[in-house]
Amino acid sequence: MVHTVSAQSVTSPAPFVLDIRSLGRRPGTMAEVHRTILTPSRIGVEMIGIEEGSEVDVDLRLESVSEGVLVTGTVCGETSGQCSRCLEPVEGTVHVFLTELFAYPNSETEQTTDEEDVHRIVDEQIDLEQSIIDAVAMELPMSPLCSDDCPGLCPQCGVRLAIADPDHGHDIIDPRWAGLAAKLDTLTDDEGNGTQTNGTGAGTQ
Repeated sequence: MVHTVSAQSVTSPAPFVLDIRSLGRRPGTMAEVHRTILTPSRIGVEMIGIEEGSEVDVDLRLESVSEGVLVTGTVCGETSGQCSRCLEPVEGTVHVFLTELFAYPNSETEQTTDEEDVHRIVDEQIDLEQSIIDAVAMELPMSPLCSDDCPGLCPQCGVRLAIADPDHGHDIIDPRWAGLAAKLDTLTDDEGNGTQTNGTGAGTQ
């Protein structure tokens, strides 16, 4: 038997929590869930993710099995972030496939599996939030790019090299010669002011 939950927009405080009472504990009983969720918080990695309040489309099948409820299906949302090289805005879409078992209370799986290794059914409900957070984080790049050949920023002045002049560059002085260059600049300034330096270090006009 398959129960279908039609598409809807969910904005409750716990939008990723699903009630499974209609499944009972009859292996083979299934339910389909199609809904659009407004995320209560940001989902993603440091430089890119699904922003808080964005829509996430959930298309899932919940199947009762002997040890719990098997959840399979897809989750999709729009992402935004920054290019890791030039810091320009980056937008896209993340599409992940979920396969998660939620164990019944007092089932063999629940009793013999470490808490962090299996999800659990609590009060006839399953909470998909952590599963979705983990799946999206695994799918998104840690260092997103606006383009594969993005040249990044100039390390000297910070200008975007993609829009800089073709001859953009800076005269880089070897640190070993920096002291001498500063001294030469001082001598040049003194000469420009009409000052000469004698052997004792005193200036004469």
